[in-house]
Formats: sequence, C-alpha cells, structure tokens
Amino acid sequence: MIYKERKAVDKEGREVVWKHPGGKLRRLGPASLTDTELLTVILGSGSIGRSAMDIANEIINRYYSLSGLMGKSISELMDIKGLKEVKATQIAAVFEVARRIVRALERE
Repeated sequence: MIYKERKAVDKEGREVVWKHPGGKLRRLGPASLTDTELLTVILGSGSIGRSAMDIANEIINRYYSLSGLMGKSISELMDIKGLKEVKATQIAAVFEVARRIVRALERE
C-alpha cells in the first residue's frame, strides 16, 4: 500500500503534509495520532502484501483498542497476517514499558 498524502493545520495555523504517520507525529506531535497511527509508527514497515497501516488496522479491529491489546502474548499477536515474531516482540516490549511506567506512577 502506498500511503496517501494527508494534510492538517498545526497550532500556528500552517498547513502540514505527510504520507506516513511518523511524519504526522513529527509535525503535529504524538497526541495528534490515532491508535492505529501510533501502532503503524511502532511497526515501522509492513510485510509482503501488507502495509504497516494495514497490520495496525487489523490489530485495533481485533482487540478494539490499545488497552485491549495489553497482555496479549507474542504468539497471539503473530496470529495476525503479516505480524511476524520480531514485530510482535516490539509491540510486546512497548506495552511492557507502558506497564512499568504506570506502575512507577502508581507508587508515587
């Protein structure tokens, strides 16, 4: 899949253009991304026949949200077409980092 060019207006009223969600993140900040776009950035690239955005869409559709993805095993993630061991491991690591941050904040 070739990413379509997307446009938005930043806080200063300037039009910004990007093709991949990573460009949107750099120009508008991480809070501007949808859950699917955040996962796309984490995945970085897709697999043969599937873009990172396609894979991220399937993940969100299957688990309904980022919080629904928490605690899923690497083997469960690998059930998604195009999500191999390395990408599933990356997702698991990101969620473990998030879990540890939440735990640390709860202790404060």
